Amino acid sequence: MKDAPTHAADTDTDTEQADDAADRKVVEQEQAAIKDFVKGLSGDDIKSGGWFTKLAAHAMNTYTEKVDWQYFQDRYAGVPADVIVDQRIKMAARYAALEGGLSAGAYTAAVAATIGSLGGASPATVPAAVATVTVDVAFVTQLQLRLAYDIAVLYRVPLDVHDPDDLWKLIRVALTIKSGEVANKTVSKAVPVMMRPLIKRFYSKSVLAAGRALPVVGKHLLQRNVIKIGIPLVGVPLSVLLNRYTTLVAGRHARAVFRNEARVIELAAGISERSRHPQLMLWVAWLVIRANAKAKIADDEALLMRHLVRSVRERHEVVDERFAQVVDVDPAEVWKRVDAEPGDLSDVVDAAHRVATVDGDLNSREKAILTELQKRCSRD
Repeated sequence: MKDAPTHAADTDTDTEQADDAADRKVVEQEQAAIKDFVKGLSGDDIKSGGWFTKLAAHAMNTYTEKVDWQYFQDRYAGVPADVIVDQRIKMAARYAALEGGLSAGAYTAAVAATIGSLGGASPATVPAAVATVTVDVAFVTQLQLRLAYDIAVLYRVPLDVHDPDDLWKLIRVALTIKSGEVANKTVSKAVPVMMRPLIKRFYSKSVLAAGRALPVVGKHLLQRNVIKIGIPLVGVPLSVLLNRYTTLVAGRHARAVFRNEARVIELAAGISERSRHPQLMLWVAWLVIRANAKAKIADDEALLMRHLVRSVRERHEVVDERFAQVVDVDPAEVWKRVDAEPGDLSDVVDAAHRVATVDGDLNSREKAILTELQKRCSRD
């Protein structure tokens, strides 16, 4: 009987080894495909950052044809999205770490120095070793793009990678572009304390003034990866750790963004479904959001209005051209609409409260509008 625990431990070890071997095989196969992709790039593609534009198409076109919500339902039937997302993030981080170990052996200080000045190098002077760096960066970039897409799909957030706006949104989320501060916030808590300064440094130049210029993104990605190969003697462990933890940060950032968007979409659908006065509800919702006309509209508020309008159009077949053209909403006009509507308006009041809290606690102006609305909708 005393041998049983040892036997169980041996079985667990065998299982872990089998899983590690399976993961390594997946990574090696994907790395081989990325190597073929990189072989098809010119020196100018690498130097200019044009490789990223090609990778975005390479990474997503065929992938999105087979990966949809049903794809995950077939594999994780009945499992909540949060659980699947957590597993996908962990798996991606594990793959990134394995690939980091496979690639890092070829890194040298000379390669790092070459990349640092790559913008001024001609294709003829770019060493072949740079291809190794490009394979590593392309592998992790593709992994993070697909991970972010998986998370969007699991939370039922619609994304069309053939639409330029949606593709740029996916790229921003996956690569934390213009969100470098993410490394300082809650998503970085998964990163060990000793790694946080390095992660912060890795993301410190994430703000790109070039907007949607994908080649600039490509140059940026190569340059920021110099961090993990520019320190002599620690290239392999550093590459493994940075690949792992930057993928964790990217995955957790994508989860925060798309889970929140799913929350807003769900809220919009619920408001629309319960509304008996959909056209009036839109006017009141916009009045609440524009309570402080001088303040910038919060991202969640803008997202909610977009999905409210879409949901009202699809569910109630209501399209209000005047509402679509309004710039500065006039409270007097909205109150006139409220006063002219007979019957029970409790659904409008409820919708207004839900809209007001989409971006957090109520402010004084929102409270004032809700109080006035409640008074006007009381038909006692």
